Amino acid sequence: MAEFVVKIADEQGHLQHQVEHGYSEAEVRERFVQQGFLVYSVKPQGLLSGGAVRRRKLRQSQFLIFNQQFLTLIKAGLPILNSLDLLIKRQKDANLKGLLENVRDRVKSGELLSDSFAAQRVFPKLYTTTLLAGEKSGNIEEVLSRYIAFQRMALTFKKKLAVSLVYPTLLVCVVSVMFMFLITYVVPQFAKLFDNLGGQLPWITTVMLSIGLGAQKYAPLVVIGLAVLAVAAWRWKSTDQGAEKIDGFLLSLPMLGDIWLKYQVANFSRMLSTLLAGGLPLVPSLETAGASMGSRRVLNAIAESTVRVREGQPLAKSLEQQKIFPELSVEMIEVGESTGALPAMLNSVAEFYEEDVQTALGAAMALIEPMILIVMAVFVGGILISLYMPIFTLGSSMH
Repeated sequence: MAEFVVKIADEQGHLQHQVEHGYSEAEVRERFVQQGFLVYSVKPQGLLSGGAVRRRKLRQSQFLIFNQQFLTLIKAGLPILNSLDLLIKRQKDANLKGLLENVRDRVKSGELLSDSFAAQRVFPKLYTTTLLAGEKSGNIEEVLSRYIAFQRMALTFKKKLAVSLVYPTLLVCVVSVMFMFLITYVVPQFAKLFDNLGGQLPWITTVMLSIGLGAQKYAPLVVIGLAVLAVAAWRWKSTDQGAEKIDGFLLSLPMLGDIWLKYQVANFSRMLSTLLAGGLPLVPSLETAGASMGSRRVLNAIAESTVRVREGQPLAKSLEQQKIFPELSVEMIEVGESTGALPAMLNSVAEFYEEDVQTALGAAMALIEPMILIVMAVFVGGILISLYMPIFTLGSSMH
């Protein structure tokens, strides 16, 4: 999700500037309009945007530790304010400490705990919604326990995925650096050597020398061009059209597109299960879980399903009509609805697809890694052959 600087006015005409997370300018604007605000402007907050100061990203591991300690203190019978005061004093993360101090001050002034966390604009919406459900049901300990369990499983799953991607990423970086070094430094050095030797060069050597000399000459322009392209792509990603195109491209990739979709389904199922188990109704749970999706097409499908569920249609049928969720997930959700055990079945869906993602990712990496090595061997071998061929020709002519 991107960050947007929003300028709004409330019913009394008071102007406010704040940073809001969202998937597009239109989505953020519509959200505030529905809340009754007059929206003056919504601007992406990125590398080229001014406005409010960016908030530092929340460290998930530190946030998990805070919640575990917070739950322990509440279970021990400490009031919420005293628990916050104690945790603020012991908090070593300066960013989180400042956020918690603001939360404490808002709670002291009479705001709900969920509203105080939501006002910081950095805490996950899933967390603030979970707290709200706990406040309404009077059982904040249980909903916090469920959120901590969700957060712990989500972090574990992300770490496993990160570990799976470490070796291929390092391999790609090493190959890219080696290729750039050969083209921009080694090849031009051989060009000087061949100029001194004179003689007719093979066509493959001539082509390689032209590429190397051109790359060395225009390298600064290429770097600047890539940087501008990266910034433009980042800004385009924040638009509706850009997000839709990028997501469509990811989903169309062989193997990796299927993994990306299953990862989104697992995340959605885990979030929805956590919210429903915490006592939140189905429609608000769908809205919260859907807004947290990283895939624009999955987000749109959930939003459309939410409208149909609000009209009285079953969740499984609503998801099936979107034709993006895997059939097995829809069938499992349908069984959960018919048996009255939807949260438990959603947990099963999440566990199944998380395991499926790890297995599929392992298989994909097993194919990608040798392909990277083959590409490296072909490129490096081709460069070396083109450079050493004139030397071999010169040596044989001398004999």
